[in-house]
Amino acid sequence: MTKFSDLALDPRVLKAVAEAGYETPTPIQAQAIPHALAGKDVLGIAQTGTGKTASFTLPMITLLGQGRAKARMPRSLVLCPTRELAAQVAENFDVYAKYTKLTKALLIGGVSFGEQDKLIDRGVDVLIATPGRLLDHHERGKLLLTGVQIMVVDEADRMLDMGFIPDIERIFSLTPFTRQTFFYSATMAPEIERITNTFLTGAVKIEVARQATTSTTIEQKLIQFTPSRKDKSFAEKRAVLRALITAEGESCTNAIIFCNRKMDVDVVAKSLKAHGFNASPIHGDLDQSVRTRTLDGFRDGSVHLLVASDVAARGLDIPAVSHVFNFDAPSHPEDYVHRIGRTGRAGRLGKAYTIAVPSDDKYINAIESLVKQPIPRGEVPEGALEGASDRPERPKEERSSSRSRGGRGDSRSRDRAPREEKREEKAVEAAAAVEAISEPVVEARPERAERQERPRREDTRREDTRRDEPRSEDRREPRPEHRSEPRRDDRRDDRSRDYRGNRDSGERVVGMGDHVPDFILRSFAITTQTADEPEEASATGTEG
Repeated sequence: MTKFSDLALDPRVLKAVAEAGYETPTPIQAQAIPHALAGKDVLGIAQTGTGKTASFTLPMITLLGQGRAKARMPRSLVLCPTRELAAQVAENFDVYAKYTKLTKALLIGGVSFGEQDKLIDRGVDVLIATPGRLLDHHERGKLLLTGVQIMVVDEADRMLDMGFIPDIERIFSLTPFTRQTFFYSATMAPEIERITNTFLTGAVKIEVARQATTSTTIEQKLIQFTPSRKDKSFAEKRAVLRALITAEGESCTNAIIFCNRKMDVDVVAKSLKAHGFNASPIHGDLDQSVRTRTLDGFRDGSVHLLVASDVAARGLDIPAVSHVFNFDAPSHPEDYVHRIGRTGRAGRLGKAYTIAVPSDDKYINAIESLVKQPIPRGEVPEGALEGASDRPERPKEERSSSRSRGGRGDSRSRDRAPREEKREEKAVEAAAAVEAISEPVVEARPERAERQERPRREDTRREDTRRDEPRSEDRREPRPEHRSEPRRDDRRDDRSRDYRGNRDSGERVVGMGDHVPDFILRSFAITTQTADEPEEASATGTEG
C-alpha cells in the first residue's frame, strides 16, 4: 500500500500531513501526485470527498519550495467557482504549508480591495481566486500573471458550465504558455472535456472511479408524492421535509437542505424557523460576511440545518454532515452527485433524501441515467400531508378569539351579517359623497351669475358715456371686446377680491384713465400727391 512518504514530497510537507492525521493517500492522490511532481498536466476526475484538493496542493507546495515571488506577480494560481471553495482551498494550503515560507493571497468578492492589494504588492507564491475578482485586480493594473508557473482549475466542469468560459479563456491568455496546468472535477461531460483540451498540453487523464458515481457510504431515498392541488405543491413539500427531519430524530445531527432557487432558500429557511427548527440560509445574494458566519456556525454546531443553493454544493468540506435533503430535484443531474457528496465523507455513513413531485420525473430519469442505477424509493412519513400548512399551529384560545374578531363562523348568518353592515356603510358613504359634491355647485351659481352681470353693467355705463362724447374721441379710445362670459383674468381678479373680504375698490379703470398722451389727441389728414403739384405740397398736417 502506497504511503505519503513514498510520493517524493518535500519533508516539510510530509511533516504537516502527518500532523494532520493522514498516512495513506487516497486513489486520486496516489495517482495524480507523481505526475504533477514530474511536471505534467493533469486532468483528474474523482468522486467528491476523495481528497482532490490535497492532490494538487501537496505537489504545488513541493514544486514552489525553491524560488521567491515578485511583487504583483504570483508564482501559481488556483481558480475556484465559488468564494466558499476558494476559502476552503486557502485553509488546506495553510495546513500543509505551515512549515514552509510560502505566502498566499485569497482574492474573492465581498472583501475590500485595499487589503488584497497589500498582499499582492508584497508578492505571493500562491494566489487563490474567483475569476471575477481576479480580473478586477488585473484591469486595475494591480496584478500581472506573466510569472505563473502552475495553474489549477478546481471544479473545472462547474467553472466552464456556469458561464465562466470567456473569463477562463482570458485568464489563460494572460499566463505563460509554458505553465503547468491541473484540471480537477467530480464530473466531466464530453463536451466540457473537449474544451479543456484547448488548455492542456499532453495531459495525463486520471479517473479513479467511474465518472459521476455516488459513494457507497451514502444511503439514498427518493420520496415521491402527488400534491392535492398544484398551487399547494410548495407548501406540502415543506410539510414533507419537516416530517422527514422529525422522523430521523437524534440521528440527524446536522443536515444540508438544497433548493434550486435562491428565493426558495429564504422561504424554506423561514418556514423551518417558524416551526421551531434551527435553520439558516446561504446563497450567492448574501453578503460574504453573512455567508462566512453561517458556515462557521454550521461547522461548530450552532446551526443545525443549512438551507443552501448549489453555491454550497461544490467543494464544501464539512466531514460530519449526517444528512442531505434535496428539497428540489436538481435540474442538472451532475448536481445530484455533488449535493449528496456533502455527506458520507471520509468513510463516514450518511443519508440523502430527495423530495419529488410528478413534474420532477424528467429530472429523476436523467439522474438515474447518469449514475447508472435507480434511486431507492421511500415512503412519505405518516401524517405529513394532513393539514399541510406553512404556519405553525396556534393555541385554541388564539384561534377562537380570531374567529370572534371577524373569522368565519359555522353558520351562514354569521358571515352574512358583517357583509350587510359593510354594504350599508358603503351606501351611507356614497350618499354623503354625492351631497358633498353637489353642495358647492349650487352655491357657486349665484356668484358666477353676479360676476357675469358686473362687467355687463360697466359696459353699459361706458356706452352711455360714449354717446355724449365727440365722434373723434370714440375713434381714439380702444373699443372693449364684448364676450358672453368674462375673461378668466377678470374672474380671477373678482374671486381674489371676494376672498379678501369683498372689499370694493371702486370702478375699474378702463383704458388709460384720465391721462391721455398729446399725440393721440392730434388728427392727421393725408392727401394724395398729383403729377401737377410740386413736391413741397405733397403732405400737409392739420390739427383737429
